[in-house]
Amino acid sequence: MSISSGQQGPLYLGIDGGGSKCRVVLVTADNQLLGEGLGGPANPLRGMKVATDSILTATQQALTAAGMTFNDMARLIVGAGLAGVNMPQYFKLFSEWKHPFASFHLTTDLHIACIGAHDGADGAVIIAGTGSCGLADVKGQLLDIGGHGFPCGDNGSGAWFGMQMVHHVLLHKDKLAPQTLLSDLLAEAVGSTATLDIVSHFMHATPTIYAKYAPLVFVAAEQGDATALQIIEQGAAYINQIALKLFELQPPRFSMIGGLAHKLVPYLDAQVQQQLTPALAAPEFGAIWYARQQQTLLHSAQLAIVN
Repeated sequence: MSISSGQQGPLYLGIDGGGSKCRVVLVTADNQLLGEGLGGPANPLRGMKVATDSILTATQQALTAAGMTFNDMARLIVGAGLAGVNMPQYFKLFSEWKHPFASFHLTTDLHIACIGAHDGADGAVIIAGTGSCGLADVKGQLLDIGGHGFPCGDNGSGAWFGMQMVHHVLLHKDKLAPQTLLSDLLAEAVGSTATLDIVSHFMHATPTIYAKYAPLVFVAAEQGDATALQIIEQGAAYINQIALKLFELQPPRFSMIGGLAHKLVPYLDAQVQQQLTPALAAPEFGAIWYARQQQTLLHSAQLAIVN
């Protein structure tokens, strides 16, 4: 569906900005989907320019799909859930961004994931993607766990699995650990069996690069590799811990999202697997819900001042 630049009415943009990519959706006031866009990493820990460029690139794609132009960004009411803004300094940086939008309502990627997964109702969610974290929102009480960033945290994430793979392969090459299929899989992916080539390849690797290799750990585990199984069990144990802590708030629904979620589920405790429910909507639609909520609160506050 396309819309002319001359058509009136509010337009909403939902942004889900993660450590690997940024997804956006553009909708009308009555929730008609106009366009979608995809950009690069939108985590300010990777740099503000990288994050804002990713957002603007994805937004331009959505506008183009809707038959609109760059100038129409000034019409957009934006809800943005970004990785990294749980850290106050990065929330402040983004709050001070001279954005081109009509309004910009900022929260975390974890918050919009929970909103979207449960369509604005109470619930809990765990993200297992490039990073890892969990949040429960029950009766106005918020509990968020993890999300401390790689390499300090993010256990059980794509970045963590990729780094563990490299770590164990290098131990094997130094004859400090047993033979593992991970060595062959990584050598094939990197294009070299030489230790120095592997070290060089990952010398300045970002979380996104490490996460790209995470699926190889699951490939090796499916073939019975003991080292890969050990890594997965360690990562799954951390995700289990997050889930059980979130369950203390007794959320009525629980979902897992992110690129590694479906791979991790079979390795989770039965208690956690039994609680799983499908996410009702993607995080970017949770960002739309958040933008509408914040606009309503803003409007109410303005009316209170006038009266």
